[in-house]
Amino acid sequence: MELSETNLPTEIQGLELELIDSKNDSISIKEDNNIELIVKALSSQTRRKILHQIQEDGDGMDVSNIASNLKMTEANISAQIKKLEEAGLICCDYCSGQHGVRKISKLKYNQLFIKF
Repeated sequence: MELSETNLPTEIQGLELELIDSKNDSISIKEDNNIELIVKALSSQTRRKILHQIQEDGDGMDVSNIASNLKMTEANISAQIKKLEEAGLICCDYCSGQHGVRKISKLKYNQLFIKF
C-alpha cells in the first residue's frame, strides 16, 4: 500500500525524539503533539539560522544581535524565537540593557535524535 496524506495513520507508532543537553542529560519525547511542535519549529530556515546563531555564540544571544547578524527585523526574530521557545528548544532570560530589558536566548539542547 502506498502512503499518501489521505491514508496516513493519525498516530505514527514508535516515533520518538531524544533531546540531549550539554550535560549529556536526555529527554525522550513520544507524544505526537510535542513531536509535531518541535518538527514545525525546525521546519523554518529562519528558525534554524537562529538556532545556529545561538549555538555559535555559546553564551546566549539577544534579539538585537540575532536580527543584526541575520539582517532581519527584531519583530520577525522575536516571533521566531517565541516559536522556538514554545517548542522547548530554547530558553529565554531577561536582563537589563542600554535601552531597557534584553531577552537572551540560549539553547536547551545541543543534540536531537529521531528514533523510529
